[in-house]
Amino acid sequence: MAETTPTGTTVAEVMAELAALQDPKTREVNEKHGDDHGVKLSSLRALAKRLKTQQELACRLWETDDSGARLLAILICRPKAFESDELDAMLRQARTPKVHDWLVNYVVKKNPHAEELRLAWSADPDAVIASAGWALTTERVAKKPEGLDLAGLLDIIAAEMKDAPDRLQWAMNHCLAQIGIEHPEYRTRAIEIGERLEVLKDYPTSPGCTSPFAPTWINEMVRRQHDR
Repeated sequence: MAETTPTGTTVAEVMAELAALQDPKTREVNEKHGDDHGVKLSSLRALAKRLKTQQELACRLWETDDSGARLLAILICRPKAFESDELDAMLRQARTPKVHDWLVNYVVKKNPHAEELRLAWSADPDAVIASAGWALTTERVAKKPEGLDLAGLLDIIAAEMKDAPDRLQWAMNHCLAQIGIEHPEYRTRAIEIGERLEVLKDYPTSPGCTSPFAPTWINEMVRRQHDR
């Protein structure tokens, strides 16, 4: 017998719908980025809108270990309902970049344990887990910098970003750029660190998009602020 949540929707029904939404071309594109789902994100969002918030169903979908189901779970869960140990376990279970990013951005950032997890994850020896800590730090740099040691963060970035694994390097670079964009007193130093380390300097950037190379990113975003 299929497991039913209080709303009457079964995990099996949702999984069948996700299977019907699979698109080979979408999967092919996603696999190039390390993801393993073939459902278009617009279709996932439409399904989530129909299902609405269902915490218990979200938890069951997460347990399937299917990336598409986990992305849907993130969209229909209640972010504030999770305890810190649950979110820590979920992050360590998040096998793919998209699930990892959505979990951090759509769930952890809205959870009351975000600061506790930021501190724990930033010091984690696993680079992927540490990258989540840095993503939460970047959020604070932009929205709630009070109490952060920005100079200390720049010291760590200057010493460790160049040789950091890809995911962690990307997260540290985002933090570097955010410090330079949001905090004029540290802008010159942030740009200097970026120019010296040259991280993502040659990253291919589509026309009309801003380069992730920190000095370029900082200068472009500051120019836009002045143009408003």
